[in-house]
Amino acid sequence: MKNANILVVDDDREIVRAIAILLEQEGYRVLKAYDGMQALDLLAAEQIQLVLMDVMMPKLDGLSAVMKIRERQNIPIIVLSAKSEETDKVLGLSMGADDYVAKPYNPRELAARVKSQLRRYTSLGDINASPQAGEIRNGRLVYRSKERVLYADGEPVRLTATETKIIDLFMRNPGRIFPAEEIYRRVWEEECFASDNTVMVHIRRIREKIELNPKEPEYLKVVWGIGYKIEKREN
Repeated sequence: MKNANILVVDDDREIVRAIAILLEQEGYRVLKAYDGMQALDLLAAEQIQLVLMDVMMPKLDGLSAVMKIRERQNIPIIVLSAKSEETDKVLGLSMGADDYVAKPYNPRELAARVKSQLRRYTSLGDINASPQAGEIRNGRLVYRSKERVLYADGEPVRLTATETKIIDLFMRNPGRIFPAEEIYRRVWEEECFASDNTVMVHIRRIREKIELNPKEPEYLKVVWGIGYKIEKREN
């Protein structure tokens, strides 16, 4: 998606400048913010398609800013952080981020991840599941595949682009068990050698939005040692 508006948020101005140069070379328009509050102000004033967000910042830290963005918008958010520990990655994803890149980042990888997130956000295209027209019903869930909208008890569920891809995969294949590696490959469209935590966090976030009791899910279930599935329910 060329000409997309991308917001880069980091209190290190040199990092913002370097990322801006990289993304502008790819054809994107870059907006800059140096703390979480500035980021929220720009998001309110501009049409932005993707956010690159640092974690440690003054006034309002990145993870708090991500949570506030998620209250109103489902645009892709990639968290940038010097912390590369798995717990930090899981925390960032739990707060609502779609992806996580540890510093120092590889410029080509960062550009590829930006492109991948924008592609998912704008197209939400086919992920090799069998196409089905119209509505897919499963108990109190209804998925309108053409619109890529999920309804729970008649109410639309606010899903991010990544969460929508996961739901699309499951709702088209009720009862089928998907290993975490396959979910990652089909949704993120890339190979990953440590995909379990990333998939687990997104599954947990979807559960919190669709399950009556996320701790005892009736739909999105883990099959220990194998993967995840969406349970078939009577319509």
